[in-house]
Amino acid sequence: MLALPEPCSLLSGVEEASLYHDAGQHGFFSLLWCDPANVPLVERLRQEKRQLKLKLVAVQDPASDHYDSTGDLANALEVKLSQCPKLTPKVQKSYRLSEMPRVIESLDPDRDTWISQAEFIRPNRRVVYLLRLNLCFVDLDTYKTLWKGYRPDEMANLLRGFCQDEDIPDPSLILFSGRGLQVKWLFDRPLPRAALPRWNAVQKQLVATLERFGADPGARDASRLLRLVDTINTRSGERVRVLWVNESQGEIRQYGFEYLTECILPVDRDIIRKEREAREKRRESLQLLQGGKTGNLRAFSGRQLAWDRLEDLRTLAKLRAWTEIGIPHGYRSKYIHWCLNFLLLSGAVHSSQLFHEAQALVREVCPDFTKEVRSVLSTLYRKAQAYEAGEKVEFNGRHYPPLYTPRNSTLMGLFDITGEEVRRLKTIVTPEEAAERDAERHRHKRREVGAVDRAVYLETAEQRRVEARLRRAKGESLRQIAEALEVSLDTVKTYLYRGV
Repeated sequence: MLALPEPCSLLSGVEEASLYHDAGQHGFFSLLWCDPANVPLVERLRQEKRQLKLKLVAVQDPASDHYDSTGDLANALEVKLSQCPKLTPKVQKSYRLSEMPRVIESLDPDRDTWISQAEFIRPNRRVVYLLRLNLCFVDLDTYKTLWKGYRPDEMANLLRGFCQDEDIPDPSLILFSGRGLQVKWLFDRPLPRAALPRWNAVQKQLVATLERFGADPGARDASRLLRLVDTINTRSGERVRVLWVNESQGEIRQYGFEYLTECILPVDRDIIRKEREAREKRRESLQLLQGGKTGNLRAFSGRQLAWDRLEDLRTLAKLRAWTEIGIPHGYRSKYIHWCLNFLLLSGAVHSSQLFHEAQALVREVCPDFTKEVRSVLSTLYRKAQAYEAGEKVEFNGRHYPPLYTPRNSTLMGLFDITGEEVRRLKTIVTPEEAAERDAERHRHKRREVGAVDRAVYLETAEQRRVEARLRRAKGESLRQIAEALEVSLDTVKTYLYRGV
């Protein structure tokens, strides 16, 4: 009996990676692969650690024949355990984007291989080095769901139908990862690192929406690696491949990030803008107004502020040349602590990645740091776990996250920030600088309003209204019209039905 041919991928590994990694840009991407040569050694070390743990339990158990009442044997075994090397059969390396085609084509396709989805400033895929993002993605463990017996193509069709029913834009790509699916929405232009909190909010919502398909909540961060097309998944023996491509007129579908945000987040940009304007009016009138629930707006605003403060500290390090000469004594522990605090508060990383992110930061700004990172950040780690568990701290009748939320004056005092440096920062500013920036924004806004020609504005709106009605007459859906005109669904409805 002849063996059935292996299903073919619609895109090669290089072609698929090139959709979200531009080899013509500066920056780095990362690969992770499993080296079979390391597997026997790693397994032997695991067996040794397992034996040591069993002996430790025996010498600590009074009912055991090996019980040691003095505790000397237990202490010796704990020392041995702590000295065991931490080895893994996996090898990780980072490369320049310009090297991507050559590197991927030279990989062994019969090894488990993963590729980073984001791009980084340095050859290190930690979030503190994030450069830009070119897609949203979800990793689906469909083999853990009720549909685990479905073929990959059947699961892809089921997923597409669900997205259409839930008004989620069709993915750009659907991949078979060897056991589950990878779903990807490509951007029409790169998203800068400053937008990470909003990207995280979209990722979180996508995972929640696709939970029934086995969406992995631990595989949605910016440092995530996913299996590379045309490589093997040794757990199943299946080849990773592209199952479906959202193609139109020879082009793979890409989305504006703002459009995806409007479609996916429960709070869209219009609502955020209205909330911002309402806050400004409240400040001007100095009146306390009762507001309603704003969905994820407040949480998102807090995450964005935390990320912006992290960016300010990194800007401060560049202004002071700390990234070239290292941080001087007196600032080291403070800088590491506050950078990691704001990184956690922004929701960009999980507490389980805290020490890895800290080590990357230490290597960048103080490679001769002698203190143990875990000891410096032990309290912060406990607070991060409490923050992720949803705990709150009450102070003067108000509730705050367990992580630190310092005032600007506190940060300025800790780092001795000068007036000249303040003018280069975004959020860590004096009240006087904040007032001057606010006044400048109002002056600029008034100039913009005065410059807008009302007739031009009305003409543009009328043109869009006419085009929307023509497209509707041709049978296009409201979402297709919104995508073509790059406006929201509510705006399309206004064009079509107001005045009719």
